[in-house]
Amino acid sequence: MWYAIISEDAPGTLADRIAHRPAHLARLQALQGEGRLLLAGPHPAIDSEDPGPAGFTGSLVVAEFDSLADAEAFAQADPFVAAGVYARVTVKPFRKTLP
Repeated sequence: MWYAIISEDAPGTLADRIAHRPAHLARLQALQGEGRLLLAGPHPAIDSEDPGPAGFTGSLVVAEFDSLADAEAFAQADPFVAAGVYARVTVKPFRKTLP
């Protein structure tokens, strides 16, 4: 089943986000390589592809897991969680309808 991992950044964590981004991306690329990643990306803090110093307010990942527990475990093992970038992470089942 698909699961949406909705993460919210803690204030003032842009430098930590940048520092831990390679490890964060490596995990997502592994999911992609397994054919289990539908989409992933950050939420810019301003209406811009490159928000610069305004940074980001969080991220969205939609990926396939065997269970909600597996999706939650994946989310909690994110380097952004360990680094304190994410203040909150919510995992919800997701049903892809379109396209």
